[in-house]
Amino acid sequence: MRVLVAMSGGVDSSVAALLLVEEGHEVVGATMKLWGGPAGSGCCSVADVDDARRVAQQLGIPHHVFNFTAEFEQSVVGPYADAHARGLTPNPCIACNAHLKFDRFLVRARQLGFDAIATGHHARVGWSNAARCLRRGRDVAKDQSYVLYMLGQDELSALLLPVGELTKAEVRALASRAGLRTARKPDSQDVCFIPTDGGRERFLGERIALRPGRLVTTEGQEVGEVGALELVTVGQRRGLGLAAPRARPERRYVVGVDLAKGTATVGRLEDLLVSRVVLQDVRWASGPPGPGAAVEAQTSAHGRPVPAHWDGEAVCLGQPVRKVAPGQAVVLYQPDGLLGDAVLGGGAAAG
Repeated sequence: MRVLVAMSGGVDSSVAALLLVEEGHEVVGATMKLWGGPAGSGCCSVADVDDARRVAQQLGIPHHVFNFTAEFEQSVVGPYADAHARGLTPNPCIACNAHLKFDRFLVRARQLGFDAIATGHHARVGWSNAARCLRRGRDVAKDQSYVLYMLGQDELSALLLPVGELTKAEVRALASRAGLRTARKPDSQDVCFIPTDGGRERFLGERIALRPGRLVTTEGQEVGEVGALELVTVGQRRGLGLAAPRARPERRYVVGVDLAKGTATVGRLEDLLVSRVVLQDVRWASGPPGPGAAVEAQTSAHGRPVPAHWDGEAVCLGQPVRKVAPGQAVVLYQPDGLLGDAVLGGGAAAG
């Protein structure tokens, strides 16, 4: 099988390529050049491209660089800034997966005659009811199925995830055994296009207007202000400059942001809890479950799934959870059976 491996310059994609070579496939590595601006501390740097190229040399496979900077700006960076300008909290990694890694990269692979693509994501491709499904990775702590919820049958039919059955420790052990230069390379943690100097505020301040806002309680009392309301997100506790009052010592969280009124509302933890989340831009792996179908809902990348059911418009949770910031993803999983870890689909929390 001819396989095009997306090599980010990290250890996971390096080992994905290694395993496919050892299985006897015709493997080619390709690194996507996505960000053309100042380098942040995430992926896509010149050093990452060099690491991917040198790992490919170690494995004896060809390596290419695909320049997708224009598409990245149009589909990821621009929408990221626009979402903040509308008071949303976007997830750029999910947008990158949807538009670049499993769209443009897959299209390019097919144009070049490859049978499949592969990535180093910690997730697995399986079968459920005669349809392809995405399953959690075996290493629960590193599972990345949450950020891949948008994959449908077309993408899953052409996708290999070689490290999905491995723990992170096993991945690093394989890389060390093969002498790969990425064996001890730390995982990237940050958004690749956010500069380390100035961070999110500087980046967004150069693209959208950042306006000050008032902090008000759920009773309407003004208790402070923030310098940039567009940077405030639902669920936020730190960075608000609020000291707990003596008469009310409990922590306070952002429970809502209203750009039109120029306010962010703060409240107690119980004010943040919800039992229903309306979703928009919903994507399903192989069709939606019927209204009332039992699911498990995960409301953050590393959150614990909770029992729920789908009512055709929203996730109705079996227990209260912290309110999901508008724009953030909620992913639904099969709740039981042999494939209780299978992704059914997901969408973004409505504003």
